[in-house]
Amino acid sequence: QEQVVESGGGLVQPGGSLRLSCVVSDFRFSFGVVGWHRQAPGKERELVAVMNSAGSAVYGDFVNGRFILSRDNSKNTIYLQMNNLKPEDTAVYYCRYRFPANTPGVWGQGTQVTVSS
Repeated sequence: QEQVVESGGGLVQPGGSLRLSCVVSDFRFSFGVVGWHRQAPGKERELVAVMNSAGSAVYGDFVNGRFILSRDNSKNTIYLQMNNLKPEDTAVYYCRYRFPANTPGVWGQGTQVTVSS
């Protein structure tokens, strides 16, 4: 059973930065699809960024170049570098891992990101 554990959330002021990490316990990690979603209170969960095994990433429209998704296959870890954070980025951020790609995959427990002055 794969496991996904996020870390790195917290409170940050508008314009600040945070880096989220997600460790996946699966030997097939390098072949999997990884990504982050988020859910704000009263809103549906939405895609933040997703990356395939080749390293090609797709971002949500709201990102506008502020976030960078990366993966380190040697550490079974993905990162989400978030810059120029805005109050509307406040949400619980969830890591998702899928192998094979056409399966629901596994979700992490979520990490809270709060952007406030």
